[in-house]
Amino acid sequence: MQRKHYTKRQAAGDASLLTIGVVVSQFNSDITGTMLEGALATLRAWKVKDRNIHICRVPGSFEIPLGCAKLLRARGKKPDVLIALGCVLRGETKHDEYISLAVSHALQRLMLDYHVPIGFGVITPNNLAQAKARSRGKANKGIEAAIAALRMALL
Repeated sequence: MQRKHYTKRQAAGDASLLTIGVVVSQFNSDITGTMLEGALATLRAWKVKDRNIHICRVPGSFEIPLGCAKLLRARGKKPDVLIALGCVLRGETKHDEYISLAVSHALQRLMLDYHVPIGFGVITPNNLAQAKARSRGKANKGIEAAIAALRMALL
């Protein structure tokens, strides 16, 4: 069996029937805002209707899993895909490591418990320059998170 290898440049698929939840941290909003723009542009390129995109803004990255859980448990149609966007900058202490580990484990648990793909767009740069590099242009991790989640939903 031959595996297909995907690249970011691959043509967008048709995700027009999917409902998408995007949970974005407001902390470091100059970074997460551009990641959100990249994710939304990607969703539109994959033909997702604006009315099927639900954005949940949370205070910080630590709150992203709860935002995802609320979208999964909300009345009405459960999202087919979630995209988690945040930025945890390295600091002088290990606080960033604790936050990043907690967020990644909680998102993985939600994904497995609810069988809903979650695009992981929580970046952990060492400094602001790295954060900007990972949130803009072709290296925008919001784009990558959206593509990964959409591909998983359309398997």
